[in-house]
Amino acid sequence: MTKAAEQGLPAAQHNLGAMYATGQGVPRDYAQALMWFTLAANNGDTGAKKNCDKITAQMTPDQIAKAQQMAREWKPKTAQQP
Repeated sequence: MTKAAEQGLPAAQHNLGAMYATGQGVPRDYAQALMWFTLAANNGDTGAKKNCDKITAQMTPDQIAKAQQMAREWKPKTAQQP
């Protein structure tokens, strides 16, 4: 799932955001969660937008700013050729 999210697939980005929000399989990290939700929302995932709103209610302004910066600086990784 991480590779798909890193390649820019909105559903995978949304799912990875949910994993970071809940600490499922990864350490809980609201900034990472918001970054992935933001990227998914920017790529058309309407559920991710709702999750952005939910998670920011649990975050400090510094965490939100960090997540927004990470989302702005994020670049998709291309699939590696065999």
